Amino acid sequence: MKKDAVALASLLATTGLLHFAVPRPFDSIVPRSLPGKPRTWTYLSGAAELAVAAAIAHPRTRKLGGIAAAGLFVGVFPANVKMAVDWRNASPARRAIAFGRLPLQVPLVLWARRVAR
Repeated sequence: MKKDAVALASLLATTGLLHFAVPRPFDSIVPRSLPGKPRTWTYLSGAAELAVAAAIAHPRTRKLGGIAAAGLFVGVFPANVKMAVDWRNASPARRAIAFGRLPLQVPLVLWARRVAR
């Protein structure tokens, strides 16, 4: 498996597992406009990350997995925006984390597209 693919699959698997092991931080950034309970969205997004990680890990499904990862990174962007809005008056460290996540989505999408090639 290519290094880029291994690293991306590892990142997604780790964050996917964290959605189940420590769901509360993820619950807090689920946009209120989504129907249902935040915990449901936390588990669904965690399962999606695990599924995409598995797709990237297998050479036969890597292209589809990379495309799905790019879509996933775009899809979770509203949660990052919510975090930035919610933390706009937080400590400087928390604000740096929240606002730093916003531009980070661009290289993540580009990384996923690279893996898909």
